[in-house]
Amino acid sequence: MLKILIVEDESLLAETLKRMIELNPEFEVTAIAADLTAAVDAAAARRPDLALVDLQLANATSGFSVAAKLHEAGVACLFTTGMAPPFPLPDLALGCLEKPFLEEDLIRTLREAEDILRGRSRLVFRSRLPERLELYSDPPQPKEGAPAWIPGIRGRTSLAARLMKLVRRPSSFRSAA
Repeated sequence: MLKILIVEDESLLAETLKRMIELNPEFEVTAIAADLTAAVDAAAARRPDLALVDLQLANATSGFSVAAKLHEAGVACLFTTGMAPPFPLPDLALGCLEKPFLEEDLIRTLREAEDILRGRSRLVFRSRLPERLELYSDPPQPKEGAPAWIPGIRGRTSLAARLMKLVRRPSSFRSAA
């Protein structure tokens, strides 16, 4: 059974999230916290396996600071937010689930997080994972349409220009004399 701490400042949303999670007997909500101090106290009172952390919290608290404190305490985090951070944060969280999400998306996300936490390796069809879930532990996948052996093109630089930069012609070297 996966024990979950919910860190959400909106009480109605937190209660709805709790009820959605507890519909599945595989998961148990240990506590609901609204800010950093409540989250740390709840984690100390009853240690969860995973914390669902909103990034924008009350009392001038950021979800990043909550995730950092919980990470120090050995609790894994999963961000739940309306707008995902533009860059991955694998040191703070397993991933990010964007709101709004359906109950089935939440349950599949929690199962995937449990597999990561328990170290289970299994064949996962990524197309079956929720669209709104971004896992930070996944290696970047090559873009479709280009073979994996061709290096990615950054900006407007052509492949030929990048290759010329890598392989210099002898005439382009300056003499030491």
